[in-house]
Amino acid sequence: MSNKISIVVFILVIIWIIIGFTSGVYPNNGQYTLDDPANFWSGVWHGMWAGVNFIRSLFNSEVGIYEINNNGGWYNFGYILSVGAIFRNRAKYKSGEH
Repeated sequence: MSNKISIVVFILVIIWIIIGFTSGVYPNNGQYTLDDPANFWSGVWHGMWAGVNFIRSLFNSEVGIYEINNNGGWYNFGYILSVGAIFRNRAKYKSGEH
């Protein structure tokens, strides 16, 4: 049973990486403007992929990890909430609390 779970987790991680590499934050690409800024849900989405997008940004200067045209507090809250949830779960898993 443990082997099946490992395979499922591996497949889910691969899918997560593929989605992360196909969805990125491209600041100033016109998707978000001062009149239509990124909102809370955009912050959650961008925070979810911050780790993958950081690695991508090392090789592609057009990719960022944070949308600069955002609505302020709500975008920041969604971003931090998402990043915090991901890293909290990783730390919990590594400490053996799962």
